[in-house]
Amino acid sequence: MKTARNFTFRMLMILFAIPVLAGKNPDRIPRMDFDTFESLLHKDNDTLYIVNFWATWCKPCVKELPDFEKIRTEYNGQKVSVLLVSLDFPNKHEELLIPFVDKNNLQSEVIHLIDVDANKWIDKVSSSWSGAIPATLIYKGEFRKFHEGQMSYEELKTIVESEK
Repeated sequence: MKTARNFTFRMLMILFAIPVLAGKNPDRIPRMDFDTFESLLHKDNDTLYIVNFWATWCKPCVKELPDFEKIRTEYNGQKVSVLLVSLDFPNKHEELLIPFVDKNNLQSEVIHLIDVDANKWIDKVSSSWSGAIPATLIYKGEFRKFHEGQMSYEELKTIVESEK
């Protein structure tokens, strides 16, 4: 009986360890519906939040990601936070999103917004958002700036410097 229990325990440990050891832990990029995510758009403290909406299949999105990563690195340890919100299809989490994040060595916080009924929540991000991506919300306290379309490093840096 004790041997069977030990064998079962070892097998369970191996089954749980394999995805982690292979670098494919699907839980390391949280999946959220909009109701869960929405609180991340309204933090009220002295940190400047940069929230970028993107997808792996969006060329302008992918092109601007290094600029967000550069901002994250430059302001590391300061009150500037970069959040990359993937709008990839919910069923592409393990197949597409995780490998993309790994391949591109994204160090910013990444979440997967899996609420596909965007018509219900786009206006809650910004009333000026048509739904096109990339799109970026930058906020701190009462300051809120929404930008639809690709942002350059220089645009990001200017906003960060003026608001941090």
